[in-house]
Amino acid sequence: MSGTFRGIYAALTTPFESNGDISLQGLRRNIGFTNPAGLAGYVVLGSTGESVFLSDAESEALAAAAVEAAAPGRTIIAGTARESTRLTVDFTNRLASLGVRAALVRTPAYYKSRMTAEAQKAYFLSVAEGSRIPVLIYNFPQNTGISLDSEVVVALAGHPNIAGIKDSSGNLTAVGEIVPNVREDFHYLVGSGSLLLPALLLGAEGAILAAAAAAPDLCLHVYGLYREHRLEEARKAQSDLALLHRTVVPRQGIAGLKYALDLLGCHGGPVRSPLLPLSENGRTEVGDVLKRLGLSPAPEE
Repeated sequence: MSGTFRGIYAALTTPFESNGDISLQGLRRNIGFTNPAGLAGYVVLGSTGESVFLSDAESEALAAAAVEAAAPGRTIIAGTARESTRLTVDFTNRLASLGVRAALVRTPAYYKSRMTAEAQKAYFLSVAEGSRIPVLIYNFPQNTGISLDSEVVVALAGHPNIAGIKDSSGNLTAVGEIVPNVREDFHYLVGSGSLLLPALLLGAEGAILAAAAAAPDLCLHVYGLYREHRLEEARKAQSDLALLHRTVVPRQGIAGLKYALDLLGCHGGPVRSPLLPLSENGRTEVGDVLKRLGLSPAPEE
């Protein structure tokens, strides 16, 4: 059942209206902004999408809107993890019925002291067995407090419905530990714009990047130069991407990315509480880096 997951995917934000409701129109607008770039697809309901703050009904509406708005040939991946195996399988299959092509599944983290290697393997294997769509493992220890060991990932890669991993750990060593030891159609996708080129050089096949929601052409430029073996040019483009990533994503967070989208004429809007809005200094920093990279902010109204 595994699909092919290569290239650059944009990790999308969830647009909110000023009253706190989700904005399906805003999501369609943001996807329309990136459609011409030729990304491999989009990820909704991930960490960048504030998924843990969304109800199931909101999540289903967002997934359906993304499927509708995506250009032909783009793959929609959705974060579907819940804290129990049963709920994860159920929610995954509900989104599959809406046209989502793959599930991005993080490790349950509430009982993190009990999430041993055996518990992790049992969880992902059960989800893969029950899911009607391919499963991508999501390793993000900075958020979950749980890091998936390379040995666990290699073991899970033996299941035909586990199609790959999005690794946001920042640990490049894992690429070399995993890629040579898994089947050819198991896809390693990096989750950090700062590490795109290094990960590709070590064997990754692509990335799921928050930066691609605001600067898809820059992300695709690095990827394209790598594919064409133009490595000196790729290094220079990677330097620009790293600057964008570290300024907008880890330093300013989702609020920073949403402000960048506002400046670019998309629907950024507010974050959902308990996240805090961007500070004035943060707004200045995001605006400055967009100008430095020539990303042509739209005039503020």
